[in-house]
Amino acid sequence: MSTLAEVFPRCRSLLAPAVWRRLTAGPGTSADSFPDVIEQQGGPGIPPFLPGLARIELARCTAAASREFPLPSDSYTLNPSLQLTPVRYSGLPLFFDCDDRLPAEMPEPGDGIVMTWRIGDSGRLWTRAAQSGDLLAIKLVAEDADLPSAAREASVPVGTLDAVLRAALRDGLILSPSSGLRREPTFPADPQIERFMSANVFTLQWHLTQTCDLHCRHCYDRSRRSDFPFERALTLLDELRSFCCSRFIRGQVSFSGGNPLLYPRFFELYRAAAEYDFMIAILGNAVEIDQVQRLIDVRMPVYYQVSLEGLEEHNDRIRGQGNFRRTVDFLHELTRLGVPNMVMLTLTRHNMDQVLPLAKALEGVTGGLTFNRLALFGEGAALELPGPAEYRLFLERYAAALEHYPVLTLKESLLNTIFEADQSGLFGGCAGHGCGAAFNFVSILSDGEVHACRKFPSYIGSIIDQSLEAVYASDAAARYRRGSSACDGCSLNAVCRGCPAVTASLGLRPLSDKDPFCFK
Repeated sequence: MSTLAEVFPRCRSLLAPAVWRRLTAGPGTSADSFPDVIEQQGGPGIPPFLPGLARIELARCTAAASREFPLPSDSYTLNPSLQLTPVRYSGLPLFFDCDDRLPAEMPEPGDGIVMTWRIGDSGRLWTRAAQSGDLLAIKLVAEDADLPSAAREASVPVGTLDAVLRAALRDGLILSPSSGLRREPTFPADPQIERFMSANVFTLQWHLTQTCDLHCRHCYDRSRRSDFPFERALTLLDELRSFCCSRFIRGQVSFSGGNPLLYPRFFELYRAAAEYDFMIAILGNAVEIDQVQRLIDVRMPVYYQVSLEGLEEHNDRIRGQGNFRRTVDFLHELTRLGVPNMVMLTLTRHNMDQVLPLAKALEGVTGGLTFNRLALFGEGAALELPGPAEYRLFLERYAAALEHYPVLTLKESLLNTIFEADQSGLFGGCAGHGCGAAFNFVSILSDGEVHACRKFPSYIGSIIDQSLEAVYASDAAARYRRGSSACDGCSLNAVCRGCPAVTASLGLRPLSDKDPFCFK
């Protein structure tokens, strides 16, 4: 059993030895009663804030002694170690941030609540003053509140309450079940890749419109499709929230096109997505900077992605005269405004040797440069892919260049074959979980067709006629989610699976044939 000195070390450090002996000498004085003893006796040499400090120290002792707690199975729960201590002085948590020294500012009169809790199994204790968002999150979870109803009652978007819970979850005040978005293993268990088996984010890659201000030579779809119906877009956002809440994951909306900013009601839809507290990305073209400022005024995008296809001459041959300069200038403006940004390149035989020179040119201009292999569909079928042997050499050069060009980022899943061979560590592959088609993302076209991946025909349903939940649960989606049977048993299955779009574009069967560029 802990002694009073062990339970209340900060209180003892603030008292003269004689005062400490007087407070602790009374018959029956226990840890539970000690804060009241201080309050009742008071007097010279006892700071007026000391009873509150003692109650916090008692709460810390209680939190530290709480039992190990597993994750909940089906709903948010309060952290079992959480202690709430009403106090009459502000600044008391500062005593636990400065070891045995006095805090820079001493406590001042002011009512409040101090929270103390333990983080997971680490045993680390946190103590801080409760903010209004903390108390709201605790109340919502304790009362098992229906968030949409609570949001209507408070006249706030439901995303506001989702964000409150997410902040409390991040801080460890509440606990969540494990992600419900988890792959079924088709290969021997490997502790190294266990973390890639479940996803914490689900993304709608949402092509709002076919309208585009460019006409790129590798475009995979110039078909005529209607713009996405705005009213259905609003209900789809609600379905995305329900989909993610039921799986205890975060939702992301990646607006694309065409050029998504050319969608007639784009800014209304952007605001609606922000009110749901989704992460929002833009996959588009360079636009006037005042349009970017309108986005920032609503919510900062998690990133803005544009495309370049190589150095200036080659890029402009693919994407149009002047595109390179315009895009680089736009990247500078995004960076100036603090908007995270990146560049995507579609890799062909003709620009493969320009990737590393482009990386050198983009250092300090953008946050990242990555690439996808060309899928030979649409107008892109007129271009060429490299051969498998030369592509392997390219991947080896790319992997070696990573330490020299910080702008280079990882996306191509087949790079894991390089990393596995030289034991330099694995990464999540194309979508963070190998090929994430119909697993942690789906592509929605402007006319409502849903595809497992936008880069090739992979129809899994219609979001106009079906709910997101129904499309995701379809047999077609499940087949793409499982991936190619040729990859069963591969040690890299969870972080690779090749590229089904490239496989299909070469006339092979993406659900049973191996990516012809795989050399494992």
